[in-house]
Amino acid sequence: QLVESGGGLVQPGESLSLSCAVSGLDLAYYNIGWFRLAPGKVREGVSCITGTDGTQYYDDSAQGRFTVTKDNAKKATYLHINNLKPEVTGVYFCAAPLHLFRQCGLRADQWHYWGQGTQVTVSS
Repeated sequence: QLVESGGGLVQPGESLSLSCAVSGLDLAYYNIGWFRLAPGKVREGVSCITGTDGTQYYDDSAQGRFTVTKDNAKKATYLHINNLKPEVTGVYFCAAPLHLFRQCGLRADQWHYWGQGTQVTVSS
């Protein structure tokens, strides 16, 4: 089970941290991905972090402003977003794959387990 939290209404330029609480999967082995569903768009991959060594992957649009981390002991993954802009508004989901992989990708069809999402709205 994956449960996201931390979304809300924020102003441009602010920062925000999203959390994904994971149960039933060991984050020391399973990759976790973060996706965004923006209004009128398809779900797109933002970032992912590998289970075995914590390697981080980012979509080009997320480079420099998004940081993904995890805490295996707390069974949680975090997505920190700096300098929020209106174009990152959307529902953010975390996801886990069905199997173990050394690397992670940002295509939604590569992921099997999904959380319910948390809404992030960037507006002044």
